[in-house]
Amino acid sequence: MSSADPSDETGRHRSGDAPSPDDLETCYVGPVRVRREQGEPGKTTDRRLLEWVDPRDADLRAERTMRDSWRVLRIQSEFVAGFDALSEVAEAVTVFGSARLVPGSDDFDLAVRLGRALGEAGYAVITGGGPGAMEAANRGAWDAGAQSIGLNIELPFEQHLNEWVDVGMNFRYFFVRKTMFVKYAQAFVCLPGGFGTLDELFEALTLVQTKKVVRFPIVLIGRDHWSGLVDWMREVLLTKGMISPDDLDLLHLVDEPSEAVDIIGAAAAGRGGR
Repeated sequence: MSSADPSDETGRHRSGDAPSPDDLETCYVGPVRVRREQGEPGKTTDRRLLEWVDPRDADLRAERTMRDSWRVLRIQSEFVAGFDALSEVAEAVTVFGSARLVPGSDDFDLAVRLGRALGEAGYAVITGGGPGAMEAANRGAWDAGAQSIGLNIELPFEQHLNEWVDVGMNFRYFFVRKTMFVKYAQAFVCLPGGFGTLDELFEALTLVQTKKVVRFPIVLIGRDHWSGLVDWMREVLLTKGMISPDDLDLLHLVDEPSEAVDIIGAAAAGRGGR
């Protein structure tokens, strides 16, 4: 090897090892992985889409109009890619939960057991594809030999697809990703989670309540985590007439994965399914 050769016998550059998949200075922009400059803040495609532009500035307004017109094609391409990738998914359950669950914790183990129970019952498992509850549910499905699907999203801080996904996609736009969560699922199951999980839960509730999707079960696993929220809905929203008594029946509160599988199976049988 020449003294001028900057690489060692492994082909790796002497200035340092190749970046790991978890390198925080790399990120996905849709399906493309790029490297940011050191310390450069992440600015996602969603943020650029929703960023306010003063319409009184003619130049900025014209630039926004042109870029938004091209964005329509990019958005369309994400829908097409998602529809193609998931077109053969038969019966699936979408699982939501906190990305912050730690392996070895009770909630993480619960998520693994849920994914495994759903897989053993013949369901594909769809998650957000990231760490925590998503990784755990994907792992359970993988262990059961079921299809394990991860739909990742571009974030300011990088979130890589977990290793237990066998069908995975990276999305730029939250609303495209959310469509995929709903379109291919026969049920939603929410594990303990924070704002993201609450967002998905209430979107599912709204879609079912307004009959935008065929009524299917929404299961909350973990009474200790979810019962306070359900009590607030009953004591505040229902008491004030902001929801109907039947709306609370859209939610099923359980503790065990087997209970969730039974509820999903019964709903499918009621629709003439399996």
